[in-house]
Amino acid sequence: MAQTHSLALPCRASILAISFLASVATGLELSINNHAADFALSTKPGQSVSLSCLVHNSSQAEQLLWYRGEGQVGLKEGNKENISHICISPVNESDNGVAFTCRLARDKAVQVSVILDVEFPPQLSGEETLQIEEEKDATLTCNSKSNPQAQTTWYKDNTTLILQQGRHELHQTSEVFQLLIRKVQKSDNGTYTCVVESSLGKGTKDFHLIVEDKKPVFPKEAVIAAIVVVAVTLFFGIAARKDKLFKVW
Repeated sequence: MAQTHSLALPCRASILAISFLASVATGLELSINNHAADFALSTKPGQSVSLSCLVHNSSQAEQLLWYRGEGQVGLKEGNKENISHICISPVNESDNGVAFTCRLARDKAVQVSVILDVEFPPQLSGEETLQIEEEKDATLTCNSKSNPQAQTTWYKDNTTLILQQGRHELHQTSEVFQLLIRKVQKSDNGTYTCVVESSLGKGTKDFHLIVEDKKPVFPKEAVIAAIVVVAVTLFFGIAARKDKLFKVW
């Protein structure tokens, strides 16, 4: 479960001191942790990240705003004027790729952003048991989150899966790895393991494929034909005996 953050308050640890003196320049500028241009900041889950935004070339008090993505971060009074601090604590996987932006309140075009690059080993999920009829297609879906991106290998019963042309297909996106088995057979029964490995570690997840007997197809056409035959027989039987039936009435 993702942990919550504290953004509005500085970290308990001492915040990076800002001692940046602007050279000859015109117009207002902002910097985050001494970076006057957008930049990426590498970190890991569980760590704390302190960000300090500073106004340069200002001759008056300027109000600052912070945003996480498109959402504005609440700031306490005294943490908005000319210099402002926020802390992301603790960092978690959902912060990966998120931009934290400092903007000038009276001119939001004046801004600077830091994008968090949160590195973490593969984390896998997916439906663990799949029951499917013989001769139908089966798809095993291994959901994987990791940074940096990882490589995937499939195993069957602890042995590297040998892909058969026309029977096995691999489909992959940045976070989804799928193994498609066409027209499964009883021999496809077993445990399939998705192994995802990056420079930070390895993740594994087992998927149990159970191939069931093929269910007999309901003979719809034969039943319809039988109903038609019975109906026609009854019709002609009644027609042949109509005189007797009229006499009874």
